[in-house]
Amino acid sequence: MDTIYLREADRLEVTVLIDNYTDIFMSQNKDVDKRLSPSKPILAEHGLSCIIKVYSGSEEYLILMDTGMSSKCFFNNISALNIDINKIDSVILSHGHFDHIGGIVEFFDQVSREIPLILHPEAFLERRLNNPSVGPSEVPILNENDLKNTGAKIIKSKGPYTLASGLIGLTGEVERTTIFEQGFPWAEAKINGEWIVDPFKDDQAIIIKLKDKGLVIISGCAHAGIINTINYSKKITQTENVLAVLGGFHLTGPLFKQIISPSIEEMKKINPDYVVPMHCTGWDAINQFKEEMPDNVIINTVGTTYIFE
Repeated sequence: MDTIYLREADRLEVTVLIDNYTDIFMSQNKDVDKRLSPSKPILAEHGLSCIIKVYSGSEEYLILMDTGMSSKCFFNNISALNIDINKIDSVILSHGHFDHIGGIVEFFDQVSREIPLILHPEAFLERRLNNPSVGPSEVPILNENDLKNTGAKIIKSKGPYTLASGLIGLTGEVERTTIFEQGFPWAEAKINGEWIVDPFKDDQAIIIKLKDKGLVIISGCAHAGIINTINYSKKITQTENVLAVLGGFHLTGPLFKQIISPSIEEMKKINPDYVVPMHCTGWDAINQFKEEMPDNVIINTVGTTYIFE
């Protein structure tokens, strides 16, 4: 069995750089901070990107996860939130879908030093969406040569991986064990020259282990299933307690309505202190999570920082 050893972090800050929703008047609590100014408007789009700061003693690491769907939204929000991209230590790609890679080539064009990019090798697959009622449609893909031309230091990993001196882990390929999380049949990838239902082997999540609190798990879209992702994170870190789950749960659209309820029931059993559904979770599922787990669920908005310490 693949396992990873994670050092315990003293403090973690997760800033949502891009998400589908923005609301400058969203209520907050002691663990949530919003630093939005009408003079620097922040944008929302169908995409996801997060800035992750992890601390241990005098150590501090700044990680970028994903870059949303468009470079326009990405760089607008970088500016609005006063983020210095040259202080970013590493970039993590949750998977190779268009709504997570939009600003990545331009980001690496603009940084002034070599920064590692950690991804699964299948993040570079050619992909499309194939809705049976309208037929296949192409989507933007990640071009490896374009990235190499920027000078990005590409690190390909299929299995669990650690960075930030062992304070941050990646799941790598997520083990699929739940009955109801069966993937996205309209998403296709070209593998060995043939279009097939995308297996999303490149789908991975970030894991941080907070001292005396447990795991914080950050998913991109959780195409492997958010419950599968949590269970696998617990398994490879050999840690039972989950403090927080943030990110996209991919429960939006007609294909996923039937698995919203079982996903919520399984999340109740896991019982994280904080559940922050974003992006492709979808508005219906987000509201059902809030109704079923009112004390755990936080409704997210772009520009929010979640503070765990």
